[in-house]
Order: sequence, then structure tokens, then C-alpha cells
Amino acid sequence: MNFWITVRVGKRMQFRRKTESVGGGLPLGFLLVISLLLFCQAERTNVGLIYESTEPDLEKIFHLAISKANEENEELQFHGVSAAIEPGNSFETSKKLCKMLRQNLVAVFGPTTNLAARHAMSICDAKELPFLDTRWDFQAQLPTINLHPHPTSLGVALRDMVAALGWESFTIIYESGEYLATVRDLIQMYDTAGPTVTVRRYELDLNGNYRNVLRRVRNSADFSFVVVGSMGTLPEFFKQAQQVGLVTSEYRYIIGNLDWHTMDLEPYQHAGTNITGLRLVSPENEQVLEVAKALYESEEPFQNVSCPLTNSMALVYDGVQLLAETYKHVNFRPVALSCNDDSAWDKGYTLVNYMKSLTLNGLTGPIRFDYEGLRTDFDLEVIELAVSGMQKIGQWSGEDGFQQNRPAPAHSLEPDMRSLVNKSFVVVTAISEPYGMLKETSEKLEGNDQFEGFGIDVIDELSKKLGFSYTFRLQPDNKYGGIDPKTGEWNGMLREIMDNRADMGITDLTMTSERESGVDFTIPFMSLGIGILFRKPMKEPPKLFSFMSPFSGEVWLWLGLAYMGVSISMFVLGRLSPAEWDNPYPCIEEPTELENQFSFANCLWFSVGALLQQGSELAPKAYSTRAVAASWWFFTLILVSSYTANLAAFLTVESLVTPIDNADDLSKNKGGVNYGAKVGGSTFTFFKESNYPTYQRMYEFMRDNPQFMTMSNQEGVDRVENSNYAFLMESTTIEYITERRCTLTQVGPLLDEKGYGIAMRKNWPYRDTLSQAVLEMQEQGVLTKMKTKWWKEKRGGGACSDAAEDAGAVALEISNLGGVFLVMGVGSFFGIFVSLLEMVLGVKERSDENQVNFKTELLDEIRFILQCSGNTKAVKYPKNSSRSIASSKSKGSSQSVDSLPDDNSEAEVSDKHERQAKK
Repeated sequence: MNFWITVRVGKRMQFRRKTESVGGGLPLGFLLVISLLLFCQAERTNVGLIYESTEPDLEKIFHLAISKANEENEELQFHGVSAAIEPGNSFETSKKLCKMLRQNLVAVFGPTTNLAARHAMSICDAKELPFLDTRWDFQAQLPTINLHPHPTSLGVALRDMVAALGWESFTIIYESGEYLATVRDLIQMYDTAGPTVTVRRYELDLNGNYRNVLRRVRNSADFSFVVVGSMGTLPEFFKQAQQVGLVTSEYRYIIGNLDWHTMDLEPYQHAGTNITGLRLVSPENEQVLEVAKALYESEEPFQNVSCPLTNSMALVYDGVQLLAETYKHVNFRPVALSCNDDSAWDKGYTLVNYMKSLTLNGLTGPIRFDYEGLRTDFDLEVIELAVSGMQKIGQWSGEDGFQQNRPAPAHSLEPDMRSLVNKSFVVVTAISEPYGMLKETSEKLEGNDQFEGFGIDVIDELSKKLGFSYTFRLQPDNKYGGIDPKTGEWNGMLREIMDNRADMGITDLTMTSERESGVDFTIPFMSLGIGILFRKPMKEPPKLFSFMSPFSGEVWLWLGLAYMGVSISMFVLGRLSPAEWDNPYPCIEEPTELENQFSFANCLWFSVGALLQQGSELAPKAYSTRAVAASWWFFTLILVSSYTANLAAFLTVESLVTPIDNADDLSKNKGGVNYGAKVGGSTFTFFKESNYPTYQRMYEFMRDNPQFMTMSNQEGVDRVENSNYAFLMESTTIEYITERRCTLTQVGPLLDEKGYGIAMRKNWPYRDTLSQAVLEMQEQGVLTKMKTKWWKEKRGGGACSDAAEDAGAVALEISNLGGVFLVMGVGSFFGIFVSLLEMVLGVKERSDENQVNFKTELLDEIRFILQCSGNTKAVKYPKNSSRSIASSKSKGSSQSVDSLPDDNSEAEVSDKHERQAKK
């Protein structure tokens, strides 16, 4: 039976296939399901994305845009195909794009780096496949759609802003040659009636060092700058500009990059510099806010000064929506393409032209193209960096130009509330080395002259920078301040500030959330963490047999086995080799027996002599024994060299032993170490509020053992020196103490990260000014110099560093070499014992052989030995020659001549002599 299967998907595509069913064939329902699966797969429209691995958010927003397009149009079945590449890797781009082309793509979104994008563009051009570019590019052409605003139009926007702001002279600071087209209109403003324009390039291939150019800019007469560059260099540019002094209230900038608001702008927020720029993506746009919430899974994605949504991300999203809008009107079936042939998609150019004819409102505003297919008509927001954050001051469009709409400044009764000039403040401090101390002098001092220290110098430097005067006042109870758990009231220095009895407070005052609820702080003038102060590790006494440490026990075992193996090999090969059998009596031409020098005892002696690099009187003669001996000598050469190289280190390096290495060991009271912190301090509060199990155990221990808590840091330091005790305190204070007390050190890593700040009343108008001044002191290295002064130079600083530098090579003690002396002593006593045993056995043998009294013979032998003179000894019982020869036979070390094979050469010589005699 013949029948037709007709499949219709959506409204645009249908398929009709003739099918024949025979007995035992597939059922109609199964064939229908298979057909539906095939055509649903064929209906799916694939869109490609190639992105840099350093920008994973591009892939996220790409798939988010695909999902959004499919939700708005149920008949649309877009499917995203993405591939990550290394930045600028053109080879990887070509390889992955060619692989993607086989998946029936309708368009490709390209990478953001120039080299990789150009390769992708060239491949899509050859295949006539739409390529959607989001880069800053001047040379867009078919089949490319560049969604980025055209750089020449951006140049017009910059010109309009300069003209509207009335700059009479300015400097254009650009990154490289590709940005000159953007500033072309600005350069053309220069004439006899126009402003003075200076042009400088800041990227000079000096490994990211722009300071030389920036110093020339600073030394020029200009205070207005137009900066045009990429986001790869702008963050470092502004960082170095701040370092050379170009980010102050005297200067003003216009930034010609639409992504500059994505930078971390907080370091420049309080600098007073006028920084103006343009942005294409407005966080105030409801559509932008909706996409950002979905992308970052947060209800408030724009909490910080910077906006994380870049132009490339927004343009990728808009590009997908533009492609979806196009497919509402046209329906082109894509085809599989290959980079290995001349195939191309004949619908590609048509699709691009249709897309360029559309108008769409996206994340980047109205999207429309001119007759050349360029995006030259667009709207921009003009924004300015203020103390309160990013502030919109106007807008720019191609038709109306720059229209300034700056918000009215907030009404203030005091025109300059942030100025500290000619102001006078009371600063409260506490005695805490080295932050606040009384001067050590015999003279009577009053007022500010009686104080010195790191915190005192910080306030003094701030007063010089900002022009205020100050009076120090000492906190009577020396408490820094916090909420009293019993009364619920604030105490210490913070209470003085809150009650207006002091304006500022400075010491080693840690910034915590509890303290922030009562007072304000400047930015930290010092960063630190909680550390563990403990005594330095004790030196472990050297082991008696430390000379054996260069080799492990396994190596020593294998060495012993090798020694025995070589000795046995020499013994066996010596008996097998004829060359090792010698005539013991050279005067006898035809001996009746031969002797072998390699007895088992001699083999052991030969091997140990080679191992100890001393040699022996034995010399192998046969090739076999020489081969074994040579391999043994080579083995001992390498082994002894390795042993000698490591021996010095093991004898001189002393192991350090400490019962604790970190907070986990401390929480388990390893080695019986007790610990504590200052009562009511921020360190104790940290453990109290921590949820980490180790820190919770430590808090419970300190809570249950108040006898280990201290009222001051000095008390804790004294306990560490005099008992088995560890003290928890700030790392900077530990650094100060260990520079002076050489028996103490910090154990393990820091337990947290925090900072010291200057405390002041809530909503004090001078907070930002003081914070800016502290930041400048950090950048200029002033705070670093102060720390070096008070930590390493003043009040006995550097004592432990000097002691470490003076320490040279240390002489070896008897404890380091005790094992060597022990081996020598044992060997010597063993030799004496064996010698006495040999003497007694020899006397016993002679007395039995000659039937003499053993005791008499032994006493005679001892008397001769005690004479200690002469090197000759008379033979008391001479033997006859035959008996001597008979007794000289060695067990196992001699061999009868008759047992040896006949020497044919001697017989031949004898026959030759007889023949000559007959002649």
C-alpha cells in the first residue's frame, strides 16, 4: 500500500514524502514521529557566537537574547551555537568558525579583538554569511553589519561637547593610530580663530608605561584633555595619571570611549576632577534594567559607581533581536557550508540588506542604519563622575547635537562645607605602640609636643595637606570604644566622638560593622588582619646518627644488599676464572698447587675498601672480576658523591619544632598551648560573631577561660614570652613586636582582613576630604615611609633584623657529630676485642701443638707485648721445611697443578727442541 506523509511545521515549511508499507514493515505512527523529529530539527535556526574566553558574560547575554527572542515569537526557533577562543587568536577563530559553518548558520556574531574579528569577517565574506560586528571599526562592508556607532559620528559628538563647554585650549591624548579618525573633527577645530589643540599619543609600546607622556602633559599649560583609547588601556592610563598628579580638582577630562563607565571609578570619585563621558547604554532604561537583573540574578545590578553591562554585551543582545525581527518578515533556509570549497549562501546578502532596512529600539537605543549601512544616527547620554556617583548632565544626538541638562546643585547654607582650611579639631587617641606614645624625654612637655607615633604623624601630615589645626587629647581609660554588653551604652574613644567632646579619633582602631553603626571612618590608612603571636620554633636537638640522614632507610638496606651481592660475585667469579689462580712460590717453576687471593673474607674487604674510597691490596686480574670491580667502583663513586653533597646540609641545618602551625591547631590546644585576646577588643568580637567552626571553638574556649584574656596587648605579649601561651592580635602590631622581641614570631596565615581608619561623627561633612587626602598619602608612599620609620627605625626597631643579618656560619657541635665518634669508638673496641681473641686462640694452638703449659705461654706472650719495642719476634718452635710446606696449604684457596688442563704450548716447545737436537 502506498501513502503520503505530510508534515507541516508552523506556517512556513511543509514536507511531503511518499512511503511504501509492506508486510512486517514499520508502523505508520513510528514513521510519523521520526518525520516530526527530523523536520523539527531542520526547522531550528542556528545563530553562531565566537567570543573571547576572558568575556564569559558575552555568552550569557547571547543565550539570554536567544531565549528572549524565542519567547516573544513562538514560531521562531533560534538556537545559539557558541565557541570560546583565546583573545586575538586568529588561527583558533578560523578553526572553530569553520567547524560551526557545518551547522547551518544564519548569522555569526564575531569576537571583539581586532585580529580575530578580521579573520572571522573574511571567512563570512567568502561564504556570504551575515557577520554581526560589535567592535569600534571604520571599515564595515558586506556582509558585515556593524552595530557599534560609527567612530566618525563619535568624533562629531566629542567636537560638540568641547564647543559647548567652551574650552579655549585642550590636549587630545589618543592610544594609537586607529583612533585618529575619531578625533579628526577635533583636530580640524584648530585654526587662527579656534582653540589651541595639542595632540599626544600615550601608547608607545613601553609595556604599559604611560608616565613619561603623562609627565609632559602635566608640565604643559593645558588643564583640559580629550582621551580616546580602548578599555584595555584606559584603566591603567587613569591609574598612572593619578600617580603623576593629573587627577586633581585642577583638571577636566572628556572620555571618548562608550565603555568608560564600566571601569572601577571609585578611586577617582572623590578626587574633585571633572570627568565627563558618553554612554550608549543607560542604566535608567527599563529594558536595560530588566536584562541586567536576569543576567546577574540580582534585583539591584547597578549598586556600584560602575556599570557592568558593556557595549559589546548590549550590542550582541540587540543584534539577536534585530535578527529575530528580520525573520518575522523573511524566511531563508540556511545551508551547511565548508571552508574547504567555494560554497556560499546565496541568501546572505539579501538577509543583510533587509536587516539594515529595519529600525529597532534596543538596549543601545534606536538602531537604524544609513544608506551605506553604517550606524551614524544614534543617541548618547552625557554623564559626569561626581562624589555621589555617575550623574547625567545632558544628551547628544546626530540631529540636535549636545543639549546640556545639568541638574541643579543641592542647596547648601555653607558654600564650601568640605574645606578644612583654618578649622580646628580635637583628636582623641590612646597609648598604643607605635600609633600613639608619650615621648621619652627628661623635659616637661605639654599639649601636642608630648605625643609621638604613627597615628600622630598621620594627623600631622593631614593637617599640612588640608590646612587645619588640631589638639590631641588622651583617652583616660585607654579604651578604643564599643557597645558595653551590660549597659548597652557606647564607651571609650568612640563615646567621646559621639558626645562631641572630640572631632576625630586615631589609634590602631579597627573598622568593624558595630563601630560603623555609631561613627563614620575614613578609608583605611592601614590594612591588616588577625594573626597569632607565639614564641619562635625551638631547635630540635640533632639525632645521634644524623650522619645517616642523607640516605633513607630503604637506600641503606639496598646498599647493604649490593655490598653483599658484589662480594659474593667476586668470590664466585674468582674461583671460576683461571687467571685468578696464582703460583704462591715464584721460586718453584712447577708448583704442585695454586692459590686464589679472593677468599670470601678478602672479597668482603675488597668491597668495603672500594665503598669507603680507600682501596685495598687486592687487584683483580681476570676480565670477569675486573668488570664486576669496575661497576662497583662506578657505583660507589656516584653513591659517595651524593652522600657527601647531602651530608653538609643534614649536619648544619637544624629542624625547628613548634606545637602549633595555624588556628586549627590552636583551637585543638595542641601541645597544651593556651590562648587569648584583649578583653572587649575587635579581635575578640571577630571570634564572637564568626560562624566558622574553628573560630567558634576558639571563642568558646576564651569565653569559658577568662583567665587567659588580657586587659592590654602588652600583657598578652609578656605572657607569650614567659609561658606556653599564644596571643591573638592585629598583624601590624605583631610586626612591630617581632622587630623588637626576637624570640617571638607570627604563626600561620592571617585569619581575616580589615583596616584601621580615622573615626569621626556620623555624617561629618569632612569625611570625603579626609579620605581623599589619606588616599593621596597612600599613592605617594607617605604612609609606607611612616610605617618604616616607626616599625623598623624608632624605639629599638630593626633589632631582630640586624641579628639575623649578623648570623653567619655556625660551628658544628659534638651533638652533630656524636654518631660519627660512636662508630669510630665501637669499631676500635671491636678491633681490640678481636685482636685479643686472636692472640688467645694463637697461644692455645701453640701450647697444644708443642705440649707446653697454656698459662706459661700466655704470660710470655703478654710480657713480649708489654715491652712495646722492636718489630721482630723470634720463632720459639721452628718447623721443618716439608712440614712447613704441608702446613701452608690453604683451605679452598689452593689448587693442584695436576687438576689443571695440560699446557699444549709447553709440549710443542719441547718437541721443537728435540727435533733441532737431532738435526
